[in-house]
Amino acid sequence: MKAFWMTALCAAGMGCAFGVLAQTPVQWKLATGYRAESFHTRNLVQFAQDVEAASSGALRIEVHANNTLAKLADIPAAVQGGKVQAGETIMTSLVAEMPIAGADAVPFVVHSYADARRMWGLQRPLIEGHFARKGLKALYAVPWPPQGLFSVAPVKSSADFKGTRMRTYNPATVRIAELLGATPVDVPMVEVNKALAGGQLDSMITSALTGVENQVWGQIRQYYGIDAWFPKNIVFVNQQAFDAVSPQVRQAVAKAAAEAEARGWAMSETIAQDSVAELQRRGVKVERPTAELNADLKRLGERFSREWVRSVGAEANQLFIPYYTQR
Repeated sequence: MKAFWMTALCAAGMGCAFGVLAQTPVQWKLATGYRAESFHTRNLVQFAQDVEAASSGALRIEVHANNTLAKLADIPAAVQGGKVQAGETIMTSLVAEMPIAGADAVPFVVHSYADARRMWGLQRPLIEGHFARKGLKALYAVPWPPQGLFSVAPVKSSADFKGTRMRTYNPATVRIAELLGATPVDVPMVEVNKALAGGQLDSMITSALTGVENQVWGQIRQYYGIDAWFPKNIVFVNQQAFDAVSPQVRQAVAKAAAEAEARGWAMSETIAQDSVAELQRRGVKVERPTAELNADLKRLGERFSREWVRSVGAEANQLFIPYYTQR
C-alpha cells in the first residue's frame, strides 16, 4: 500500500527525489584551511552547489573555510575519523603516511599544466589505493599556479646563483639553494619584502600569484616562468559517509567532482596568467628561462627524481617510469 501511494504521488508531480518521496536532506560538512577568497574555496562552493542541484537537494554540503572547522594539517584525520564528512588539503601534507603524494613537490619534473595533468592521471590511482585503506575516497584534485623564479637581477644560468642568497621555506627549497650554490635564507612570506629591502635576499622560488598577493615588485626586477612544480590540493570524503547516500546521490557527487576538477584546473591556469600579467604591469620583467638555465634545472630535476625514487621505493617507479616514458 505504501509503495502504491509513493508511486501515485510521484506520478501526480508531488515532488520526488530520485524516484522516492523527498526526505530530510543529508548534510555533509567539508573542511578546508584556505581563505574563502581562494580560488580553491570558490571552486569548492560551486561544487557543493552543483551537488545539491544534481541531487535535487538530497545532499547538501556546507563548506567551512579558513581553518574554522579543523586546521589544515588536521583535516585528513578529521575526515578519516568521521568528525567531518569531507575535506580539502594540500597533497604534500600527506607525505608522512603516503609518500607517493610527495611527487607534487619533486622540483623541475613537471614543466607545464599538460605535464601536471599527465602526472595526476598516473598518480591518482596510487593515491586512491592509499585513501581506500584509510576509509577515504578521493573526489578531485586541482593545482596551484606553478612555482616561478623571482630575482633582483637577471639570471642566465645556474652559475649566477653562486654567492647569492635565496629565500627557502622547506627542506626541498634549501636543497635547491645549496645545489645552485646560493645561501639558503629562511624567511616567512609575510617578511619577504622587509628582507628584500634590507638586502637579505636575492631570489626566491614561489608562484606568480604569491608574488602578486605579497606585492614583491619593490625590489624584485625579474620573474622567470620556470614552472618548478605544481602543488595540488585534493578534496576527499569519508568512505562510509559516501556509501551511506543513495547510488543516485553518489553519481551526482562524482559528476560534480569531475566538473570541479576541470573547472579548477582552468581557474588555476587563468589565475597564473593573470598574475604574470600583473607582475608585468608593476614593472617586473617577465621572461622564460634561457636555454642554459633550463638545461641546468632539467639536470637538477633528474637528480631530484632519482633521489625521490630511492627514498620512496617501488611505488615511485609506478609513477615516474610511465611519466618519463610516455612523454
